Amino acid sequence: MRLSTRIALGAAVLVPLLVAAAGVLLLPLVGADLHRRQDDRLGARAAAVLPNARALLAADSRNRPKVEQNQQRKLLDAALDAGVRVVAADGTVLLSAGSQPDDPARLPAAPSGGAVTVRQGGSAWRVLAVQVGGGSTAGTLWVLAPAGEPADELRAVRRRVLLVALVAAPLSGLIGFGLAERATLPLRRLGRRAAVLDPRAGHAAFAHARTGTAEVDELSSAIALLLSRYDEQADRTAQALDTARSFSSAASHELRTPLMSLRTNLDVLAAHPDLPAGERAEVLVELQQDHARMLDLLSALSALARGDLVELSAFGPVDLAELVDAAVAEAARRHPDTVFRIGELPSEVRVFGWDAGLRILLANLLGNAAVHGRATAHGREAGRNDTPGTDPDTGPDTGPATGPDDAPDDACSAEVTVRLRVGDGAARLTVDDTGPGIPPAERAAVFHRFHRRPDSPGSGLGLTLVAQQAALHRGSVLATDRPDRPGCRLEVRLPLLVPDAPTVRLPSPRDWLSDRERH
Repeated sequence: MRLSTRIALGAAVLVPLLVAAAGVLLLPLVGADLHRRQDDRLGARAAAVLPNARALLAADSRNRPKVEQNQQRKLLDAALDAGVRVVAADGTVLLSAGSQPDDPARLPAAPSGGAVTVRQGGSAWRVLAVQVGGGSTAGTLWVLAPAGEPADELRAVRRRVLLVALVAAPLSGLIGFGLAERATLPLRRLGRRAAVLDPRAGHAAFAHARTGTAEVDELSSAIALLLSRYDEQADRTAQALDTARSFSSAASHELRTPLMSLRTNLDVLAAHPDLPAGERAEVLVELQQDHARMLDLLSALSALARGDLVELSAFGPVDLAELVDAAVAEAARRHPDTVFRIGELPSEVRVFGWDAGLRILLANLLGNAAVHGRATAHGREAGRNDTPGTDPDTGPDTGPATGPDDAPDDACSAEVTVRLRVGDGAARLTVDDTGPGIPPAERAAVFHRFHRRPDSPGSGLGLTLVAQQAALHRGSVLATDRPDRPGCRLEVRLPLLVPDAPTVRLPSPRDWLSDRERH
């Protein structure tokens, strides 16, 4: 049922009820007014006939019949349509005319203090008794009027109230329908706009134009807000699907080689059960390395996907100095063959960040320096974006052992120096190692996904994770030469948290799994 029809039906029912209720409240007041008016008329008639009643009583006391008859006539003329009764002090009825009870005993004694109602045989009268004269001319005057006159008028009023209620029902329904149609016109227009809206057009197609009707404007704003949230969720869903496709594509491409190597080594073990112990141990080591590489790759891809899908609600005030201290301690545990030195840390460095993302950034920075920060006899250092086992959420490092006892013959122990400074509204984190450094031509490429040297044990995603997290925190990462001695420096800059600053928005989304900007 339409809203205007509901309003019309409500008006058609409510208005007659209000009229009837007003009539119920009004009828007692009207009845009281009618009785008071009748009593006033009785008082006026009594005052008009009182002189003639005195003259009648005087003529009766002097025994003058003709004068008595003349006064009776005058008294009847003055009484008009009212009933009149005059009785002398000795009980002689001198005049009885008009409508009155057959039983005089029902009449009130004078003075009665006002008009009273007298009933007899289903009839009722309003009676006013007046004491007339004194002494030999004393007597009583009664003026009467039928009490049914106000009742008749009250019945007439009831009929009129009922008639008005009956007429008001259709009229109020029609008027209510017209007003409701007028009032709901903006709502119907809004409904038509919403009905033809294409969800693919987004909330921009639902332009809000104020109508002057508060409820309609609020509903229109609510629809626009709902469409905006729908667009956001649709974008998030599309982004999640893109990330899933990228994850699947990258995983299937990068896992093909270690899986084939695993299959080959397993086939060798199965086909040659009597393989010499030395060769069997070599195959098992390769199996372990391939397994570690796959775990590292999946962990890094998972971390990249988390970064691509992180929401602003995950960000908040973070103490970067505390995270750096904890990350250095964890890196020293993971890489016991590496010497980690940490400069004097500020007491507190507050940034607006994602705690888990900053831990990923620090773990990969320090892991990269530990793996590639060794000086080599051949002096080569290419493709450092291959740190193994550097996602702090994936548990202990699963790459091949890198302790002093099994380091390459041409490798020296790595030394890593970590410093955190504050200046120019930013936190500056530097990680220096003692390796050969990165050639200038490759310093931008090391942050690209799957960039690693051919013999690298890692996934090629370590520094990509660093670049991703730096970008998510509206910062930057740069690879340079170490200024004080040979080696590589990785420098990360993150903006400091500004109290009472407006809420920071995340940068434009980028699919780091596929290394492309999202639109």
